[in-house]
Amino acid sequence: HVQLVESGGGSVPAGGSLQLSCVSSLITASMAWFRQKPGQEREGIALITRHGSTNYDDSVQERFSISLDYAKNTIFLQMNDLKPDDTAMYYCAASESAWVPKIVAPFFNYWGQGTQVTVS
Repeated sequence: HVQLVESGGGSVPAGGSLQLSCVSSLITASMAWFRQKPGQEREGIALITRHGSTNYDDSVQERFSISLDYAKNTIFLQMNDLKPDDTAMYYCAASESAWVPKIVAPFFNYWGQGTQVTVS
């Protein structure tokens, strides 16, 4: 069983930056960040494989960056040029599969509790 704990959320003005962290008990084959806006379904926004390959949703491409620190079993999400539409609960997720063709929830086995990001 993989345990995930996110941190780093908060309130920032538009144009600001935040870095989210997710400490995992184990680095799995694929790890990702999702977000869920009020009244909407959870959407995948960034993925990184154990080997360092990354993939992003178009909505955050060029503004967000996912990275992995193997020594600390931690995944990061650097978020720049934040917009009010980025306001959401952000979740870290882990998949035991190296084949994740699309960042969608059914591919992921483990989830963190989430951290709130509010952009005003």
